[in-house]
Amino acid sequence: MDNIINIAIDGPAGSGKSTVAKIIAKKLNITYLDTGSMYRAFTYYALNNDIKSNDKEGINDLLNSIDLVLDKENVFVNDKDVTKEIRFENIDKNVSDYAAIKEVREKMVNIQREISKGKSVIMDGRDIGSVVLPNAKFKFYLDASSEERAKRRYLQNIERGKEIPYEDILRDIELRDELDKTREVDPLVICEDAVVVDTSDMNIDDVVEFIINKVSR
Repeated sequence: MDNIINIAIDGPAGSGKSTVAKIIAKKLNITYLDTGSMYRAFTYYALNNDIKSNDKEGINDLLNSIDLVLDKENVFVNDKDVTKEIRFENIDKNVSDYAAIKEVREKMVNIQREISKGKSVIMDGRDIGSVVLPNAKFKFYLDASSEERAKRRYLQNIERGKEIPYEDILRDIELRDELDKTREVDPLVICEDAVVVDTSDMNIDDVVEFIINKVSR
């Protein structure tokens, strides 16, 4: 157990959490868990079943019927590969509403904790250091200006063949920031024992090197 490494990476949308965490997981040969994809998968499932975020009974039915599996970088909902679908714009616009639901968060956190038992893991999300892995030895909070994060998301979309106006992306990111930080259940916070990393003027390799150096010490 002494050799187990738990790394928690939190931060707002577009701060580079997932990209950084995936690289670090490979370099350190530990398990990577993209918690954000889990909430995206549930959002996809809810939207496909026409269940609104304020439909408590419908949400509970979905939680009882969903079979969510993460297999490396692929995400499956009831045996269907939804890896591409959960990155669509309609998921971006709705995920914060479903992720704010207490019952949804409880379900996802239980799954995340179960996966992390007895193994070295790196997780990224918005409540990893504060809720999912509060005892993690290494906690980091990645941040960047909303403008920089919107620019990154815009360029990612271009690479994926999606041309969404920068102004629309910036507006959505700022709205999501507000929702994530003010939700009643497990809001996005900076843990007192977390190392804050402003990635605005850093590239991915710089951030990865910084975190690995901290962990190696």
